Amino acid sequence: MIEVKNLTKYYNNFCAVDGINLEIKKGEILGLLGPNGAGKTTTLRMLTGFFKPTAGDIMVKGISISDNTLGVKELMGYLPESAPLYHNMLVYDYLCYVAKIRGITGEKIDSRLKELSELCGLSNIMHQSINELSKGLKQRVGLAHAMMNDPEILILDEPTSGLDPNQIAEIREIIKRIGKEKTIIFSTHILSEAEATCDRIVIINKGKIVADDSTQKLKNYAASGDSLFFSLYNLNGDNSFADEVLKNLRNVGSNIEIVKKEPLEKGLVSFEIHTNSHDSKYSGDSGSFIKDLRKEIYLKIKETDWIIAEFKRESKTLESIFHELTKGN
Repeated sequence: MIEVKNLTKYYNNFCAVDGINLEIKKGEILGLLGPNGAGKTTTLRMLTGFFKPTAGDIMVKGISISDNTLGVKELMGYLPESAPLYHNMLVYDYLCYVAKIRGITGEKIDSRLKELSELCGLSNIMHQSINELSKGLKQRVGLAHAMMNDPEILILDEPTSGLDPNQIAEIREIIKRIGKEKTIIFSTHILSEAEATCDRIVIINKGKIVADDSTQKLKNYAASGDSLFFSLYNLNGDNSFADEVLKNLRNVGSNIEIVKKEPLEKGLVSFEIHTNSHDSKYSGDSGSFIKDLRKEIYLKIKETDWIIAEFKRESKTLESIFHELTKGN
């Protein structure tokens, strides 16, 4: 459906997007994630033909955006982060105006507006002034605007930015319904939103793609980073006690690392155990590994006179993966 080849964008000497390559399938809901300034909005604006790439090309259904920008735009609906609405107009009048710009005339206007009002939940506000609407409702009007020409591809830039949790859930459900029939690309920095909505997640940082996989595979990758955290009472207050524990547990399993952590309270020593890497041996099946490791650790401690203060499993999340991939260099 969409093929992005070595897409690059410079602003003077600043590289905002650095050689991105990406393929997006028909009917896919793709989440473009990244911190502020990562290059998400610039990428979307190039995909929609609003920005011309410094280098590279975008092919949409075999059409090069460089050769036929207008033809590509006709296949797309685009909702920028701040919906471009005329706030002094009624919702109905505004959408009629958009319909006419899109070449929809006569009875087809009312038919299309009825479809969109039901899809976007606008039926009760069609005769209200846009200025009176909450931000969540304004976003719905903007979504109806983007959907007016029934595009095959829908591109949404931070569609839930500034919305409350209820409004986010409502927009999320609308996106899911639309995604049953269309290809959707939307940017966000809210991990839970992408996890709940997307078939696939692309994480971008400093203009480069640092992760690109299905949502489920990224979840499995996160699961393979599960770790164990435990604390023991240091009854004698001996400074060498932590070293004794590390020495005793060193051979409890292969491909693991045991590190001393800051204790939760005075009189304890605390440790974390995790795999040294996301080894394929454990990928997607870390649950049984961690479970077995808990058993081994417990049996080792049982052989001593140590007293356990806390013992728990800590799971890596998509959020922690996001932080790892987008912090520092």
